[in-house]
Amino acid sequence: MRCAIVHYHELALKGRNRDLFEDRLVRNIQLALKDLGTTRVEKLRSRIRVMLPAEAGGELVRERLRRVCGIANFFLAQSVPLNLAQPRLDDLNAAVIENLRTQSFSTFRVTAKRADKRLPMTSMDVERAVGAAVCEGLGKRVSLKDQDLTVYIELLSKEAYFSTEKIEGPGGMPVGVSGTVACLLSGGIDSPVAAFRMIKRGCRAMFVHFSGRPLVSRASEDKARDLAQILTAYLHESRLYVIPFGEIQRDIVVNTPAPFRVVLYRRMMLRIAEALAKKEQCWGLVTGDSLGQVASQTPENLSVIGEAAELPILRPLIGMDKLEITDEARRLGTYEISIEPDQDCCKLFTPPHPSTKTRLDVLQNIERALDIPRLVKQGLEKAELSTFRFPG
Repeated sequence: MRCAIVHYHELALKGRNRDLFEDRLVRNIQLALKDLGTTRVEKLRSRIRVMLPAEAGGELVRERLRRVCGIANFFLAQSVPLNLAQPRLDDLNAAVIENLRTQSFSTFRVTAKRADKRLPMTSMDVERAVGAAVCEGLGKRVSLKDQDLTVYIELLSKEAYFSTEKIEGPGGMPVGVSGTVACLLSGGIDSPVAAFRMIKRGCRAMFVHFSGRPLVSRASEDKARDLAQILTAYLHESRLYVIPFGEIQRDIVVNTPAPFRVVLYRRMMLRIAEALAKKEQCWGLVTGDSLGQVASQTPENLSVIGEAAELPILRPLIGMDKLEITDEARRLGTYEISIEPDQDCCKLFTPPHPSTKTRLDVLQNIERALDIPRLVKQGLEKAELSTFRFPG
């Protein structure tokens, strides 16, 4: 029997709500594998078993499960029948040895977990017995440190499962258990990582991108769509709103002092994003702000920018530096897209000396020169919606 044995960590701590979280994880695994002909996904004693059809390619299954939030790790396993009344390891030993004949290694170790404590043999008993059988059958040497290969064994009531490859998942919580958030997606390095961090905490994500069009090209919009598609592999479905923001920026430039432009841009973006978020029943707004990274991210400016919105402002990267964010973007697969050149709307008409300690009362006085309701309405009316699905 071919199957995947899935482990989770945080879900096991959920007490009375644990079934809800486990059921959501099962559903998300089914969504990730739905086009591969998977027959059954079921909960088994603090782990999940995914039955795989013969035609499902192993590499494709790995790639799909690597993107299911809530999975701590998993392995693609072979199963061997196990008799609870008369536990014998002959069949398991033979299957492990046969599997290892095709692999090149000198040293190995065996790591076993006994899910059903009714089995008279402990995990260590199984490790010793299988290890001794491999030593005798293949002439290999056991090494508990720096081994070339590890044999992972899971013992359930009626089957034993084994594999030589454990694969890390994203961890976190299953998507869908934490509501929906609106993520401002700039096309840069930071915002996709911020969105992913909220997805990993169980949030569905709706994306909002502000383009400098009609004053600049669509390059940033193309990047935002590519980034949304990568993130959708963790969501299975997402929506992206593109807001042509160039004319709104021009209105701000004409009517307000230069040092405050960037802060005014960001406040206007939050107002428009919040209106879309409420329409999509989102409970919060997500930004890629990192404290002190640029002029708009000083403590004072973050405070006055956030005042423009009623919904909570979530800043998952606030305490991270640029190197940490870049490393995570590389792991996520968004870095190469994010560094492609484009014309970021926030850089349009940027003053040489932006305000870094903006006072709210000063800014509110400046905003009296703007018809804010009209500008928000203009942004909403020109919003362009795209929908993404994975697989698709």
